[in-house]
Amino acid sequence: MSWLETLRTGLEAVRTHRLRSALTVLGILIGIAAVILTVGLGEGAQAQVGSEITSLGTNVLTISPGSSTSSTGLRAGFGTASTLTMSDATALESKTVAPDISAVAPSTSSSEAMTAGTSNWTASVVGTTPSYLTVRGWTLAQGRFIDNQDVADHEASVVLGATTASELFSRGDPVGETVNINGVPMTVVGVLDSTGSSSSSTTNQDDEAIIPITTAAERVFGGTSRSSVSSIIVQAGSSSQLSAAYQEADTELLALHHVTTPADADFTITSNASLLSTATSVDKTLTVLLGGIAGISLLVGGIGVMNIMLVSVTERVREIGLRKALGATPRLIRRQFLVEASVLGLVGGALGALLGILGAEILPHFISDPISISAWATVGALLVAIAIGVIFGVYPASRAAHLAPIDALRSE
Repeated sequence: MSWLETLRTGLEAVRTHRLRSALTVLGILIGIAAVILTVGLGEGAQAQVGSEITSLGTNVLTISPGSSTSSTGLRAGFGTASTLTMSDATALESKTVAPDISAVAPSTSSSEAMTAGTSNWTASVVGTTPSYLTVRGWTLAQGRFIDNQDVADHEASVVLGATTASELFSRGDPVGETVNINGVPMTVVGVLDSTGSSSSSTTNQDDEAIIPITTAAERVFGGTSRSSVSSIIVQAGSSSQLSAAYQEADTELLALHHVTTPADADFTITSNASLLSTATSVDKTLTVLLGGIAGISLLVGGIGVMNIMLVSVTERVREIGLRKALGATPRLIRRQFLVEASVLGLVGGALGALLGILGAEILPHFISDPISISAWATVGALLVAIAIGVIFGVYPASRAAHLAPIDALRSE
């Protein structure tokens, strides 16, 4: 019997038992679709987190102040002290001190109430310098960003995030309008393009108002903000210079703060590269976990194939005996049943892959997470489906091949 004849016979056997074959295919279909979708969810999450962090710049360092201790001895977390100042930021701008640092943006922030006409809104107000736009990688939708003259003259200028602008000015162009921030009238000079919220936090990066750091210190925030900053964002010349920039910033700040032991530093330096590495590691772990769970459903589908093939062998004992009596070798009998199992696996895999791809297109409209379907996952799913049919069809096929012709023909 040729391979073509074996294939025709196998397809005929599958077609003859439609309901039984359909149930077997359904088990494999669900398993393959589950694997494709779970892997797609994992890869989509990795891509989304990576895009968000990369948008901040892989060559960016964030310097935060250390922890504070209350009069009762209660220690707060990192970032609560007032250990960073404008002098620190100015020192890091020196090419002699830090040749690998291309831009430095000190900032201080607070949540403040804002009013514009009859509209009011509360958002994060950030006092910073012109370099902030560069180190954050943002772009302007309208107007301009704050400039060095604004900082030098303590100008009452403000640049609004996309969300803040839409909440305060639902109609018309905000540029040139006046916004009262903590009672201080500020002129809107620009509006930022939308960047979206971070998936790793509840922070909406579009819901901010940017003002000159001098204006924030003297006229809006006051208090410790007059001399200290809440963070300093440092941009290296390139990703390859990030390590050198880290060392330069760390060394200079230790010297400025008169800290001799690095472990006692009253500041911390973090990089977006480390955040990206951590987030990617977590997403990969979740992808493996979800893929493992989906793999269990594939195993169940494989057991279904074996069960159906064993039933098929039992029902077709006389047919097998007649074939062997007419000269069919055990190898041909085994090949026929393996072809049937492979067909079931291939059909289930193809339909499962199709369902997974359709799910990847439809589900993102109902859930907030993206689904990324890769070619290797789809092709791999088809190969796994065929492998399931072959592997779980080996035992039934071998059992059919070893039936004695006389015993098979004698059965009822």
